[in-house]
Amino acid sequence: MLEMKNVTKTFLKGTPDEQTALDNFCLHVEDGEFVTVIGSNGAGKSTMFNAIGGSFFPDRGKIQLGGKDITFLPEHRRALMIGRLFQDPMRGSAPDMTIEENLALAFSRKNGRHALGIGIKRSDRDFFRSELRALDMGLEDRMGTRVGLLSGGQRQALSLIMSTVGAPELLLLDEHTAALDPAAAEKIMRITNDIIARRGLTAMMVTHNVGTALKTGTRTIMLDRGKLILDLSGEERGKMTVARLMELYAHGGKALDTDRMLFTQ
Repeated sequence: MLEMKNVTKTFLKGTPDEQTALDNFCLHVEDGEFVTVIGSNGAGKSTMFNAIGGSFFPDRGKIQLGGKDITFLPEHRRALMIGRLFQDPMRGSAPDMTIEENLALAFSRKNGRHALGIGIKRSDRDFFRSELRALDMGLEDRMGTRVGLLSGGQRQALSLIMSTVGAPELLLLDEHTAALDPAAAEKIMRITNDIIARRGLTAMMVTHNVGTALKTGTRTIMLDRGKLILDLSGEERGKMTVARLMELYAHGGKALDTDRMLFTQ
């Protein structure tokens, strides 16, 4: 369970460029929920993820994960509980290490072992091969290939396995298909949905595609100027259309010009 209570973060405080990126932000996510996150550029989506992941500490407020207060927990310690994928496929893996070595590093870190210290156990290698086979990309037969030689889609799929291999308490997906071509993006979304369902993960996904947001996961939230302005789930979400969602956003007095709203259907 994730709980954010009155989380506030202001950047460049006291300067002409001061910006409140999160404004008394509150959010409750139950175990097993898959929440899609939408909002215009600058709405606070990635800032929210950075606050959860520990990239910075909030000015005030509290963040709890699994009943534990993580508000001021260092980022490297949160990484043991939180898996995260970024828009750039190159950020989630080490290019000069092999596929097998990357997986072993992620697996050992999540399980408290010394990475690669005494070699990779056969049982681990069999497990990695099984996980890669499920991707249907042929990577199970390329375990010794350096990751830098893979395509963007292949690297993102590998990063997805690395982020979930230790069954994190929370998975954060920050526009993780945005940099891929349409075919690769569609495949990564299928893999994402499969892994989240198979492992029973709690997940949050930032996307600019409203149609994808409404049909993916179990709940959709919308941010604007650091605040949560819309929260949809159940029957209400099931009946929601892209057009009606945009109408609700406009009704709240927010501009829908193309400079701010970079959503697609």
